[in-house]
Amino acid sequence: MLTIWINEQLDPGGLMYACIASRSEELARDCHESFDRNLTTEQKQLGWIARLRTVASWDEVPVNSLNLG
Repeated sequence: MLTIWINEQLDPGGLMYACIASRSEELARDCHESFDRNLTTEQKQLGWIARLRTVASWDEVPVNSLNLG
C-alpha cells in the first residue's frame, strides 16, 4: 500500500497556508516539527495548527502542495 505523508499548516478558518507531501515518514515528521515550531504562541492561540496526516493516493494530496521526493 502506498503511504503519502502530508504536512499542512492551517489558519483559524481552516484555509491551508502551507502544504508539503512526501513518501518519507522521517522527512514528513521533521517537516511537521518545523511547521509546528514556526507557529508563534499568538498564532496557536488564534487557532493556527500544524497537521500531519496520511493518504493512500497522490490523487488525495492537495493540489497546491510541494512534493518532497
